[in-house]
Amino acid sequence: MHREGHYGASLLAYAPIGFVVIAVGYPVAGVGGGALAVMLAMLPDTDLRIPGIKHRGVTHTVQFAAIVGVPSGALVGAVAASAPTSYAPIVAGIAGFVFGFVTGAVSIVAHIAADALTPMGVTPFGEDGPHITFDVCRADNPIGNYGLLILGGTAALGAFYLGEAVNAAL
Repeated sequence: MHREGHYGASLLAYAPIGFVVIAVGYPVAGVGGGALAVMLAMLPDTDLRIPGIKHRGVTHTVQFAAIVGVPSGALVGAVAASAPTSYAPIVAGIAGFVFGFVTGAVSIVAHIAADALTPMGVTPFGEDGPHITFDVCRADNPIGNYGLLILGGTAALGAFYLGEAVNAAL
């Protein structure tokens, strides 16, 4: 898929996470997590600019998703630990790390899933794992790309508003 499709896939995958975070009372974190997911959406395609690394190879695996989750978690954890809160900084930092890790990893997995929609497919568990393709549309299909963007954007907005409604009801 292209950039638009990957942004949409990341937002679609992140929407349930954002909903929960907003519903329990952290709307800024919920929106920030969505921004992080979008920022990481194209990271696996850096393999196109690195000589010697095969496109849709190592950067399109669940192992890569876990690796990306670590610095994402560390960044969000550090921010959470230093933010003013009623929780001890260590508790906020751990919660932030988990949130950042999950958000970063989910963004990469969403990229992989979007690429699995194309005829080229992906091998998400490494070269020895199964090759997965759903052959729904070509990567350059504007309907597929913008359709994913609209679907992901709608899901993210819906998650925000529904999360706010649930939070207000609690």
